[in-house]
Amino acid sequence: MPTTTQRSVVPAVRDRGRHPVAALAACVVGFFVITLDATIVNVALPTMRDELGGGMSGLQWVVDGYTLMFAALLLSAGALSDRIGARRAYGLGVAVFVGASAACGLAPGLGVLVAARFVQGAGAAVVMPTTLALIREAYGDPGRRARAVAVWAMGGAAAAMAGPLVGGLLTGLSWRLIFFINVPVGVAALVLRARVQHSPHRGVPFDWAGQMGAVAAMGGLTYGVIEAGADGFTARRVIVALAVAAIGLAAFLVIEARSAHPMVPLEMFRNRTMVIAATVGFTFMIGFYGVPFLFSLYFQQLRGLSSMATGVAFLPMMACSALLTPVSTRLARWVGLRASITGGLLLMATGMAVLTVLPTTAPVWAVSALMIPVGLGGPLIMPPLAAHLLDHVPGHRAGVASGILNTARQIGGALAVAVFGTLLADRRAFPHGLRTSLIIAVVVLLATTAAIPLLPPHRSSDVGPVTRFR
Repeated sequence: MPTTTQRSVVPAVRDRGRHPVAALAACVVGFFVITLDATIVNVALPTMRDELGGGMSGLQWVVDGYTLMFAALLLSAGALSDRIGARRAYGLGVAVFVGASAACGLAPGLGVLVAARFVQGAGAAVVMPTTLALIREAYGDPGRRARAVAVWAMGGAAAAMAGPLVGGLLTGLSWRLIFFINVPVGVAALVLRARVQHSPHRGVPFDWAGQMGAVAAMGGLTYGVIEAGADGFTARRVIVALAVAAIGLAAFLVIEARSAHPMVPLEMFRNRTMVIAATVGFTFMIGFYGVPFLFSLYFQQLRGLSSMATGVAFLPMMACSALLTPVSTRLARWVGLRASITGGLLLMATGMAVLTVLPTTAPVWAVSALMIPVGLGGPLIMPPLAAHLLDHVPGHRAGVASGILNTARQIGGALAVAVFGTLLADRRAFPHGLRTSLIIAVVVLLATTAAIPLLPPHRSSDVGPVTRFR
């Protein structure tokens, strides 16, 4: 009799006719739709405020409500993926995401919209780690897997490119359409899932106590930083929120250390690749997520651009990112993983540093062009890093490893929006807040480059020609 900790074996007959490319297609569509939702919302924020009301704090919660739940549940979602199987978890996450998207589009007020965004974030949290876990299962060869990760990253890059433009176009008709568009894309993802092979799973108990600690830590931290923008860091509720975050983190670490079946085995943090990947993911999102938030408000509030024109202004940055993504892992093998990631971080930092000294009255085309280095840095960093991480963790930990990486990414994105939103809260001091936000991002990016030489090299099994997908 198999023990509860063994992975189940699904009869091969159930997977007859299934193909790895189907898994990759489902992963690309899933990554596309949850990334599109994160980027498409920014350009619609001023229109939402005009129709639904609410100040800067309310607008931040439209963005951070999604990001908060995404980040808070990613760790559990990664563990859930390993426990019930990546294919089943993927279907569950997409179904929740699609339902919540419809609720966002029908929201009668800001409160309902924010609540639905929380549910959206929960669904997205389940989808994200399952995509990399499905790729890990479908492609056993490291070379083909690296190619698959590059294609997977194209889904996110295409969404990041399309998000501001499509968001501007749809907002001109109705901001509600930016949520309704997720429904047919989500249905397509579920159709593709039907062609994905059944995933192995591990029948171990779910770590509810660890999840409660993680949610308390993430929720308290993000809420505290956002509300500090309105009330200051000495406000009672801000202090309470940050205290809850500290207690939640301490409780999480204790629970995971003592649990027989921890949500996140702490020994994973003895894996140098895991720690550095999480650090880089956190830093990367401060720049890559923070810049669209900052300049969506800059273009519309300071320069008077429409939502459509704002989307067009982001197009060069996102297009360059999308064009470089397909060859990013191959380029990393040519120049070296460390050189690729370091170059990406420096490109992003350089682009933002130049933007800090640009006059606020500079031509819009010049601002748009100077955001291109930020877009080019993304493909040089994340696809090679994700592929490298999958090569350095056991297959049955792929979901958890992806959860840790993406938790770090989403924490970075949430804190970027929270801190930058705080600095931009006073519209009279908008230019100063914009420059301060960019300087913070530049410093963090430059500091992270010091950790890149510590990344372990590629394993010997990774070396060799990159073959075509089969």
